[in-house]
Amino acid sequence: MAVEERQEKYFVMDFDSTFTKVEALDILGEISLTNHPEKEERLRKIKEVTDQGMDGSLSFKESLSERINLLNANKSHLAPLVERLSELVSKSINRNKAFFQENAENTYIISNGFKEFITPIVTPYGVKPENVFANDMVFDESGNLIDFNHDNVLSANGGKVKQIEQLNLNGDVHMIGDGYTDYEVKKAGIANKFYAYTENIERGSVKENADHVAPSFDEILYHNKMNGALSYPKNRIKVLLLENVHAHALDKMREDGFQVEEYPGGLDEEELCEKIKDVSVLGIRSKTQITAKVLENADRLMAIGAFCIGTNQIDLAECLHKGIAVFNAPYSNTRSVVELAIAEIIMLSRGIPDKSASMHQGKWNKSAANSYEIRGKKLGIVGYGNIGSQLSVLAEGMGMDVCYYDMVERMALGNATKCETLDELLVQSDVVSLHIDGRPENGNFFEARHFNLMKKGSIFINLARGPVVDIAALKATIESGKISGAGVDVFPYEPKTNEEPFESELRGLPNTILTPHIGGSTQEAQENIADFVPNQIINYINRGNTANSVNFPNLALPPLENAHRLIHIHKNVPGIMAQMNKVFAKHEINIVGQYLKTNELIGYVITDIDKAYNKKLIKALRDIEHTIKFRVLY
Repeated sequence: MAVEERQEKYFVMDFDSTFTKVEALDILGEISLTNHPEKEERLRKIKEVTDQGMDGSLSFKESLSERINLLNANKSHLAPLVERLSELVSKSINRNKAFFQENAENTYIISNGFKEFITPIVTPYGVKPENVFANDMVFDESGNLIDFNHDNVLSANGGKVKQIEQLNLNGDVHMIGDGYTDYEVKKAGIANKFYAYTENIERGSVKENADHVAPSFDEILYHNKMNGALSYPKNRIKVLLLENVHAHALDKMREDGFQVEEYPGGLDEEELCEKIKDVSVLGIRSKTQITAKVLENADRLMAIGAFCIGTNQIDLAECLHKGIAVFNAPYSNTRSVVELAIAEIIMLSRGIPDKSASMHQGKWNKSAANSYEIRGKKLGIVGYGNIGSQLSVLAEGMGMDVCYYDMVERMALGNATKCETLDELLVQSDVVSLHIDGRPENGNFFEARHFNLMKKGSIFINLARGPVVDIAALKATIESGKISGAGVDVFPYEPKTNEEPFESELRGLPNTILTPHIGGSTQEAQENIADFVPNQIINYINRGNTANSVNFPNLALPPLENAHRLIHIHKNVPGIMAQMNKVFAKHEINIVGQYLKTNELIGYVITDIDKAYNKKLIKALRDIEHTIKFRVLY
């Protein structure tokens, strides 16, 4: 029986906006026109002409001629150009350097750009100089760029087609590029497949004609079942961000290559059960409830990012059972919440809510009655964590005396004094501010008995979680005059979107500030959160790092080069590591590094190996009893 001969694969790549993130002549223009009086106008025109040549609305020859006339370039500009371009190689090309070294014979760069700057950029990656085909610059005696070599086949319209025809490649030709001239190769029947490369720029007319859209080079290798730096392209990893997460988070995740979808509001349980089915990373704020039922439908979910401090809206135990890491932002909005607490304490002490409402009704009531400074008053802080302790420092700086109560032993900051019981704090405080978490056992933590213990005329602040306060008891206390004012930012039920009406029995009460859960809603806090949480998720997906995870054993790992990284999540029972290492020994795998961390429920193992693995190894590791999740990073 005859053995079928394998077809040779050839990869033919464009250079501008494909191998590099940019159009090289745009960068050359920035260098060559530095002191030119028409710099901005010429750069705009160069980009415009480039785009016209790329989308096919202007012939290539016309486009190139116009750009050379606009550039005002000199041979001396080439060295700084090469230096700049070497730092602007596409991310996924950069991480797949090994591919170009291993496939040097079958990889070609064919560009309408110029050899003078292309060759020194691509050859360090392993591309052979003789496999680089591009235009040639023509200089005058003073080194000024005045023209291009019109005899070069790539200088003419349809030049890429003619160049590849001359190479007479015997096998499957895969054309990779972002422009119309790249598509022309497939259109002419010279290439078997055309990949529209969109990592750096998307051109609609090019994507429409592509056999396959490739947001990264990883996608091309995955599509061809070839080894790459990543086992699974990040553009296939779907990220869903809910509740108007800050745009910076979207940009950060997209920049790293993930497929990101955003949704402006929260979703109820049924909606989320449907939406989450193909999601690998979920980002939420405080409204979305991640229940066991939701997680039952989350077959692909690897990580959840809580873009807030609290995580009581997430079933952390069920996430552990399913091997889903959860990350939050425990410090990013602390200052914003503290500032709101200070502001409300001052406003309520002066009776501002009622005075402001009267002014809006045309009533002028200038009086110092029931209006007090906060200096010298006693602030009782219930919950002395990140927010409570920082509130303590700022309040003391404004002249308040501070006492605090926490069920966990906390070190006092400044001159704050610790109370042994909550009752002890309540009877002496002029202001009581809650800063406890929303775990189920804290439901109705603060009830009628506690309000009865508070000093007459004191102030109550809840910027923690809605369910921790008995709302009916708070209403009765305000109406009775026992407390002189209240500030409430959180509620047992909160609207899922800004369009849903807000209902609460606290509406209309005297000297009461109601705010729509905005304690952490400042631009600074949201930007901090949108930077911190995506970083944690990206480090987990890319490296396996679980540092700062809420529910996983915390493990920080070094970057890895020239090896493969395997992640194994399992129930914390004895003997798993021994079984894993037995599998590695059976497949003659040498372990470069191995890291294990456990908590009471799961074990988290990272194994770095120094040789190629096969599917049998992966299956054997997945088949180990008590395995929860297994994935290959690279």
